[in-house]
Amino acid sequence: MGVMDRLKIFVVKEPVVAASCLIAGFGLFLPAVVRPILDSWETAEKVPPPPLNDVVAGVTGKKN
Repeated sequence: MGVMDRLKIFVVKEPVVAASCLIAGFGLFLPAVVRPILDSWETAEKVPPPPLNDVVAGVTGKKN
């Protein structure tokens, strides 16, 4: 009995476990492939965060 036959039998007997393994495989594969691709892209100039005083003033409605 080949590996594919055993795999088919496993999927028929335990479909939930097989689906979980498939989802876990995607979960391991995607970050390993997509993250380096995203990191390799040139990004626009980084915008510095606003000073904390300005953020607090904007939230509370008080002006300096």
